[in-house]
Amino acid sequence: MAAQDVLGQTARLASSSALLQVLFRVVTFGLNAFTLRYLSRELLGVVNVRLTLLYSTVVFLAREAFRRACLSGSAKRNWTKTINLLWLTVPLGVFWSLTSGLVWLYLLEVPDPSVVPHYQAGVVAFGLSAIIELLGEPFWVLAQAHLFVRLKVIAESLSVVSKCILTVTLVILYPHWGLYIFCLAQLLYVSVLVMCYVIHFVMFLGSPEATKKSFPVARVKALLPSFVEDETFVNWKEARLTWSFFKQSFLKQILTEGERYVMTFLNVLNFGDQGVYDIVNNLGSLVARFIFLPIEESFYVFFAKALERGKTVKDQKQDDVAMAANVLELLLKLVLLIGLTITVFGYAYSQLALDIYGGSMLSSGTGPDLLRCYSLYVLFLAVNGVTECFTSALMCKEEVDRYNFVMLALSFIFLCISYFLTHQYGSVGFILANCFNMGIRIAHSTHYIHHFFRESTHRPLTGLLPSPALLLVYILSAGVTAFSEVLFCCDKGWMARLIHISTGALCLAATLVTMLCTETKLIHFVRSQFLSRYLKKGT
Repeated sequence: MAAQDVLGQTARLASSSALLQVLFRVVTFGLNAFTLRYLSRELLGVVNVRLTLLYSTVVFLAREAFRRACLSGSAKRNWTKTINLLWLTVPLGVFWSLTSGLVWLYLLEVPDPSVVPHYQAGVVAFGLSAIIELLGEPFWVLAQAHLFVRLKVIAESLSVVSKCILTVTLVILYPHWGLYIFCLAQLLYVSVLVMCYVIHFVMFLGSPEATKKSFPVARVKALLPSFVEDETFVNWKEARLTWSFFKQSFLKQILTEGERYVMTFLNVLNFGDQGVYDIVNNLGSLVARFIFLPIEESFYVFFAKALERGKTVKDQKQDDVAMAANVLELLLKLVLLIGLTITVFGYAYSQLALDIYGGSMLSSGTGPDLLRCYSLYVLFLAVNGVTECFTSALMCKEEVDRYNFVMLALSFIFLCISYFLTHQYGSVGFILANCFNMGIRIAHSTHYIHHFFRESTHRPLTGLLPSPALLLVYILSAGVTAFSEVLFCCDKGWMARLIHISTGALCLAATLVTMLCTETKLIHFVRSQFLSRYLKKGT
């Protein structure tokens, strides 16, 4: 498949994933606002921090390395060996689930049963849900490698909607069930997700459409692990790359979920404060999750297919290098401007957003400061996602191994800084430590990108430089909205709030107009790659 075709399909995958994440976050946003009125902060803290951390730890450690390795290179490969390798995620998931489950049950502080009952059942259910989800991993990788956009949208939409409907129903009818509600909802979510992928491939394989596309897997039986006579069970090159990524993923998980590990293992915050932190964290990460993550996941596939892992820029096809450099530059510019917008306007509207969303429980105390700091953290998340996406797609096994040592040192430093800053500044310290962590990772990735392109004429890192006029508008908007917050927000009535909101809307409009006038190359990229199919549908 030509790089241009891969770019087009990747952009469609990213835009569809972004829209899908919008749906997820809007539904979750409403669900959290709803459950705040029925359930305690302590229960939400246990579910959203302690149990969700168990689930994400098992799933991430069991599959992330396999995904990175098996999505590298061309989709034309020996898929029998790749599928065999992917099935190893299930026993690995069982191991991590049992090991982590024992830690969660016997080594960590157990919540007060009178406040949060059925904790043991929650640990078992969330560990089991991780294993169930891993049963669909071969199907997910096969779909992702062949850019099955619609399948991902349908599967994840149905699973999230099913989970939310069950949660709301049980919260209204049986609020005293406590953790049982979230256990059943989590098990339903992963079951629906896996079944969607399984049913799709059962219907697709052997169909005329699969034959027309020359799909590399002909029968459903071929999606199960199988031995081939006189051949190895797995592709050892993929297996060694998986091991390298596994060592990195272990460290990456600590860096990604570091604050939750500190909260869980060091007890620096009680369960109620953990609940507030998680709510603010989810609110602050809305844009990061429904825009930045789909871009990172989808364009990792593009860079991995357009460029060859481990080769210098001179040894690559120059047309593909030029396209990859151009895409990287524009992606950096896109996420930078989104991040700057969130940072600038998030500062002045954090308290108002929390007051509307959760009332005084969130808008008083440390909630507004948490969300303001998170607005800055979003900027770091934006840049790091794209730079690490590119470096992960290009690094050879030896470079991945070297990077693992960097991640190891960074993990230790991050945990120490998190512990220190949390004791100094409370939950705000977690976000400050995350900003430091992301800053170091960005520095490493940008150094790699600069080194990769230094022997070419391409300079994609210029995407991190917004136009002076736009930068000036951002600075003015930050000053005007901060002054507006002091005058009109948030205890002076709804009329004052509306004036504050209108001030922000005018500043945002001025920012967008300036963006349209100064970043014409970026606007063309967004229109041609992300919005093209939606514009065509509308004409």
